[in-house]
Amino acid sequence: MRTTRDLLLNSFNLNEKIISFVENSEEEILQEFQKLNKVKAYNQYKVLKAMQDCRLSDMHFNWNTGYGYNDAGRETLEKVYSKVFNTEDSIVRPTIVNGTHALTLCLTGILRPGDEMISATSSPYDTLEEVIGIKNKNKSSLKDFGVEYKQIDFLSTGEVDIDSLVQNISNKTRMVYIQRSTGYGWRKALTIEKIKEIIDKVKEINENIIIMVDNCYGEFLEADEPTDIGADLMAGSLIKNPGGGLALTGGYIVGKRELINLISYRMTSPGIGKECGLTFGLTRSMFQGLFIAPQVVTEALKGALLCAKVFEKLGYEVCPRYKDERSDIIQAIKFNSPEKVIAFCEGIQSAAPVDSFVIPVPWDMPGYDSQVIMAAGAFVQGSSIELSADAPIKEPYIAYYQGGLTYEHAKFGVLKGLQSMYDKGLLEIHQAD
Repeated sequence: MRTTRDLLLNSFNLNEKIISFVENSEEEILQEFQKLNKVKAYNQYKVLKAMQDCRLSDMHFNWNTGYGYNDAGRETLEKVYSKVFNTEDSIVRPTIVNGTHALTLCLTGILRPGDEMISATSSPYDTLEEVIGIKNKNKSSLKDFGVEYKQIDFLSTGEVDIDSLVQNISNKTRMVYIQRSTGYGWRKALTIEKIKEIIDKVKEINENIIIMVDNCYGEFLEADEPTDIGADLMAGSLIKNPGGGLALTGGYIVGKRELINLISYRMTSPGIGKECGLTFGLTRSMFQGLFIAPQVVTEALKGALLCAKVFEKLGYEVCPRYKDERSDIIQAIKFNSPEKVIAFCEGIQSAAPVDSFVIPVPWDMPGYDSQVIMAAGAFVQGSSIELSADAPIKEPYIAYYQGGLTYEHAKFGVLKGLQSMYDKGLLEIHQAD
């Protein structure tokens, strides 16, 4: 009888001891997988109910041309997102090019000269630094338009410094910004419970301060989303969690209707807002991607859990640890060596269904202050809900592993990452006994 182990050994040239080590690690965390399945079931039925309540029909997969007026599919898609994330309104468009674009629309649509924005979670993701004006002093940055900015650094424990946040709120504070995911940081993602604690403290001081959450990588990790517990505005990318691996591009913004209106005027123009905008025949893949997203996210999450368990047993520092509560799909591994980081990413690339023969190399990626290596052989270019890994080439040489449309593929990525390190003499085989 043919077995999976034989296939891995004979067709993929994996070392038998590495396979055994990963499989033994897997056995030790199966109970954790059951907990994830419960959250998956809740979110699956939540998405299903939203689509039924909005009377989703085959007609909503059609599209029109020109200005895109009266696009029933687009309008229903945005109603579904509003229901799923429990908000008054939403913008869900293929013309939002990435998560950074969605976040930028929120910031530039709402903040005005003289307003103050406070980041409660230290420096935001690298690509937003130029948007805000933290670096490079771009002539189109928020700072250039007179928006003031403060950031509250994390405590040494990695926790949000809520006391300092409260002390820094002033009568100019218009927005408190929260990044849920780790980004290129060494910290755990913020849980819904922690986000609620921040929101409650801010609203006690001034209920009119807008709480905005960067929810990239965090959708469907818990039963609640930030907008369920008081966030006024939230945004993310469709080629991450909510697209389910099927959305070809796009981003989403959900929140209070008055805020969505302001943002829509920035997206198109004042007076037009959400009324225009083609979907280019992509509504079907957006709806179907959202429908399977809870399943896909859980598969990727199981892969991250396995990755943490494996590298923790091998003696590496990982964040989060496999037993930690998780609130995004990212697994960080501290390699303390550029050679190990590169070898691991090469292994992830070789595990891909697309461009498995390509060797990733560090390069000067726009928006980053160091070279970055990215391993991603995806059906949708740049899709980080598909198996991928990336790392800034700077100390302490941390690789960020995420995604996997199926658990088996996510597990295969871990196997190939280890094999690549072993082949280059960077992993002692007795470590995998």
